Amino acid sequence: MIKITGGLFKKKQLETITKFVRPTSSIKREAFFSIINSYGLKNSYDFFKNKIFLDLFAGIGTMGLEAISRGIEGVIFYENNQNVIKVLERNCELLCNKKQYKIIKENILHSNIDLNFDKVSIIYVDPPYQKYNINNLLNKLENKIKIGTIIGIETSINDNFIIPNKLKLINKKKYGKTNMSFLTLC
Repeated sequence: MIKITGGLFKKKQLETITKFVRPTSSIKREAFFSIINSYGLKNSYDFFKNKIFLDLFAGIGTMGLEAISRGIEGVIFYENNQNVIKVLERNCELLCNKKQYKIIKENILHSNIDLNFDKVSIIYVDPPYQKYNINNLLNKLENKIKIGTIIGIETSINDNFIIPNKLKLINKKKYGKTNMSFLTLC
């Protein structure tokens, strides 16, 4: 059972699917948003008001919907598995109005990511563990994001990626067999 951990929809249950996804645990979601909030306070930056959350490898939408619950203006989800998209759509309809989300039904690894990044403040990257190399994706993102945007990456401790030249690591935490890395523009 997956429940929202904070904000307006705290304890609201999300629909899930047993195949194809590995939803981010409640402990990691709480830690992720705590790190974002702490970084925002230290840098006098509001990551939520009038901002967009970009959820890559969205799955059932757990992280993006958590961001909606915590006050972000909108979420753009990238997901390409049709079975998972059906569940993602139902979860979005449960918690959001149509203006708060957009689902892009394509493989993010093959996408040009043709979006307006002006309001994107947080990007969450959570690829299937040990399946994809996200280096090209990070290289694309570093040339599109604005200063202040945070890229949060959830990977297996056995997954490696290269931090592109324009990005810097601002925080990294280990949770069991998972690493969470936080990057921003230099």
